[in-house]
Amino acid sequence: MSDLLKLTQWLSPAFPVGSFAYSHGVEQAIATGDVSDAASLSSWLSAILRYGSGRTDAILLAEALRGETELAELADTAEALCASRERWSETIDQGRAFLNTTNALFAGDLPAMAYPVAVGRVSRALDLPAADIIGVYLHAFTSNIVSCAVRFIPLGQTEGQRVLGGLHDTIAEVAREAEGAGLEDITNAAIGSDLSAMEHERLHTRIFRT
Repeated sequence: MSDLLKLTQWLSPAFPVGSFAYSHGVEQAIATGDVSDAASLSSWLSAILRYGSGRTDAILLAEALRGETELAELADTAEALCASRERWSETIDQGRAFLNTTNALFAGDLPAMAYPVAVGRVSRALDLPAADIIGVYLHAFTSNIVSCAVRFIPLGQTEGQRVLGGLHDTIAEVAREAEGAGLEDITNAAIGSDLSAMEHERLHTRIFRT
């Protein structure tokens, strides 16, 4: 239970990684009308989790947990997989903030790296199944985007929670698949999400950094 509580703390909104400032391109999708209600938000998030950056992050985290790939090489790969400047900034800034805090808590000295790689590396110390660690990470990632949509669509809190709850099975499935996947299994077919992140860089009025 202690290790599960540690992981929950690290991935909670209270942990100072600044996740509330990032929409992962969803602000742009809302601005253009691609995401406009609970159903379209759920569809958008499902695509990210199954075919896009959610799945990619899950595999990177799993690889960092296993420790079979040199950490610096894995961190470089994670950066290379970012499809836009904002995606790069999002993962590096959150990874840096995460490690600033965990380094201070546990007298560590890990350098800044992509967020899923950072979480995977620090989580090696936890006595938890890899799929559980990945699942909690993906839940936090999804929950943050839902929170962004609740504020910006706007979407009611209850509807937001209904969307998040409806994605639990998808999150668990992606986490289980990622547990046994390697870097060679990374693909990305969530093109709309990547294009949204690129277009967000030029959005004139915006609330979120990405």
